[in-house]
Amino acid sequence: MEQMWANRAASAEAAVSRRHLRRVWGFPGTELGVVAWPATGRLRRFGTWHYWWQAHLLDTLVDAQLRDPQPERLKAIARQIRGHRLRNLGRWTNDYYDDMAWLALALERSGRLVGVHRAKALDTLADQFLAAWVPEDGGGIPWRKQDQFFNAPANGPAGIFLARYGDRLRRAQQMADWIDETLIDPDTKLVFDGIRGGSLVRAQYTYCQGVVLGLETELAVRTADDRHRQRVHRLVSAVAEHMAPAGVIRGAGGGDGGLFNGILARYLALVVTELPPGGADDDARETARSLVTASARAAWDNRQTVDGTPLFGAFWDRPAELPTAAAQEAQSIDGAVHSSSIPERDLSVQLSGWMVLEAAHAVADGTSGRSVTAGERD
Repeated sequence: MEQMWANRAASAEAAVSRRHLRRVWGFPGTELGVVAWPATGRLRRFGTWHYWWQAHLLDTLVDAQLRDPQPERLKAIARQIRGHRLRNLGRWTNDYYDDMAWLALALERSGRLVGVHRAKALDTLADQFLAAWVPEDGGGIPWRKQDQFFNAPANGPAGIFLARYGDRLRRAQQMADWIDETLIDPDTKLVFDGIRGGSLVRAQYTYCQGVVLGLETELAVRTADDRHRQRVHRLVSAVAEHMAPAGVIRGAGGGDGGLFNGILARYLALVVTELPPGGADDDARETARSLVTASARAAWDNRQTVDGTPLFGAFWDRPAELPTAAAQEAQSIDGAVHSSSIPERDLSVQLSGWMVLEAAHAVADGTSGRSVTAGERD
């Protein structure tokens, strides 16, 4: 079983690499993912690039290196990091705290797990999150600078990063407690999207559940406080009941939504690989393992095949649709990316397909997210 998932994840990696990875503006030693396939010339020139999608591409390259360590992939990880900074005009930061949190998580894992380090970048990003904490305004940290929307997709990944980097557990626990006190639906026990002006934004997205699972799991294994384990158990059960029809994580279309199910799969896998065996943890781990495996199987079974490599659907429980260059491409509106008319065209959708297969491999072979593979250092 482990080898089957390894082979499928390798096929997904090959598909994304062939269709999407390009040098940034022709500069050697750089690479990013073109955000659509088939792509227009403007997209191939990175006229549009979507900062946080690239962070997830980097994170998934790290997954692949843990699955199958290769010197060439280490170079690809370094190219991705250099490409990200180049396309971001020499900076690591932008105006969106959720974007920066995703990049911080990917860079931290790149250094800790495979040896491609960017310590100055991590310090810069950590300072952003620490300075953004504003409980006097109702947060949490906001979604973006000069904004009063405090949401799970900013606080969750920023909290995971702070728990992992520089021993900032106290702030990570404050963020987890803020989410638990403010954003948990009393009926379903799922996580609401956020709060604006004291009013709940009651949307419930799969990736909100994923980042809170990730944060509470990190805190459960790093502290002696049992409340974090109990929250993991509660949320895994809620996801299984409300967000995975027939055991398959539900999709959210393309655009930014294309990443939502993959993010949930990533952090369900973390529950499996990080919670220690025994007691109620075993129930949560087995439920999470089942959700990841069933979702990966559905994504694979419903794929299309293009030139011998898979193309995944935005909804893993239904057949993927082949995109065309004539289809309308994804549009950015007020900080969010809306789906291409055929969601499968979007890099986000293909990344999620790859992510769930890497997650299935991790839970099949018992890989721990704390493993360290020798790599390179700048």
